[in-house]
Amino acid sequence: MSAPATIDKAGHGVSMREAFHVWLRVAALSFGGPAGQIAVMHRIVVEDKRWISDARFLHALNYCMLLPGPEAQQLATYIGWLMHRTAGGLMAGLLFILPGAIAIMVLSAIYALYGDVALVSALFLGLKAAVLAIVVDALLRIGRRALKNNVLRAIAAAAFVGIFFFALPFPLIILAAGLVGFIGARAGLPAFAGSGGHAAGSGPQVVESLLGEGTPDHARPALSAFLRTLAVWLPIWLAPVAIVVATLGGANVFSQIAVFFSKMAMVTFGGAYAVLAYVAQQAVERFHWLDAREMLDGLGMAETTPGPLIMVLQFVGFLAAFRDAGGLPPLVAGALGGLLATWVTFAPCFLWIFAGAPFIERLRHNKALSGALSAITAAVVGIVLNLTIWFAVHALFRQTTPVRGLGLRFDAPIPASVDGWALALAIGAALAIFRLKLGMIAALSGAAAAGVLLRLAGLVG
Repeated sequence: MSAPATIDKAGHGVSMREAFHVWLRVAALSFGGPAGQIAVMHRIVVEDKRWISDARFLHALNYCMLLPGPEAQQLATYIGWLMHRTAGGLMAGLLFILPGAIAIMVLSAIYALYGDVALVSALFLGLKAAVLAIVVDALLRIGRRALKNNVLRAIAAAAFVGIFFFALPFPLIILAAGLVGFIGARAGLPAFAGSGGHAAGSGPQVVESLLGEGTPDHARPALSAFLRTLAVWLPIWLAPVAIVVATLGGANVFSQIAVFFSKMAMVTFGGAYAVLAYVAQQAVERFHWLDAREMLDGLGMAETTPGPLIMVLQFVGFLAAFRDAGGLPPLVAGALGGLLATWVTFAPCFLWIFAGAPFIERLRHNKALSGALSAITAAVVGIVLNLTIWFAVHALFRQTTPVRGLGLRFDAPIPASVDGWALALAIGAALAIFRLKLGMIAALSGAAAAGVLLRLAGLVG
């Protein structure tokens, strides 16, 4: 793939060509689900390139956490839009999807034909271990900068306990945190002020970002621009659905894929983790597109390839159409089914960003709403901690046991099922990052190579 020829430098001095290479790098390294992807993006965009500040990054993340759909992909679209308007948002969002879409498409075809992706799982064993270390590093960095006082730390802790131990609904946690922050800011409490509670000498300040803290011209909200965005992106999203249903009928597998995953795009609050259980239930028990074991295999593919975890829906769409191809060759039908599922899953993500982000940017200057967002930021840290632990449990342990009772609803790892080699690789990656200060690419490459060597030596399956 070649970079765009246009060298369109905005006031921040970052060209579209440079942005292309940066977003391609972000996409290629976006392993480990939302926590890992947010970690990679923060490391590259905020710390390495200094395109935007921590505050702006977290402000955008807050909004994306409130939206249905994959928050990391929407965050990339948001930042790309901030830097280079709609073209930048499209480039960032599409590149974020592309590596995972290609990988899942290829693996889905292999799986449908041969039903064996064990080699792929072994290949990514070390990679997942390194991603876990990167996620922990990012969590600590974001937490140090976002949790500036004990009130915000308490909100983060409450959010983590609520979602991890009691499975409280994600929107409820975010709304409750926002309400607390809004009331606190209106009451003048310093904990919810823009810089409240940040003690002097608490750490080095972030170098000024290239974008600055002002609002770019294209990020100013306007009703006409909002209506134009709706007029463009609603048909982009829904016109293919209408055409498929009208042409093939509601009972056709392609119509079922288009309608079902369009509905999912509207209700996937909390990201992939919050909706995959429902998708699995419907795909297995209602539509009979695949069985439960195959659904877990697809989830394993999505976890060990770059891109959003929700890309597993492409695998589901592929198998559904592959097994009900009609008059098409099965592989062609599978590819079309997978692409259709991907289209209706991600097209609305661009609508949410391009239509809503200008209004969210305006809220950065409202003290009461900024207080609400500071509290939401704290809650997001707790939620990212939840994602980190979820990823760690599934990366390091082969089995979990459900804990139910007294309001508790979580899966606890079974200590005896710990994967010794995965744990060793994770510890090695953590030492490389925290003690040796190796870069992200070096840690990922080293851990992946170690995983391959273990496989070749017959030490892992």
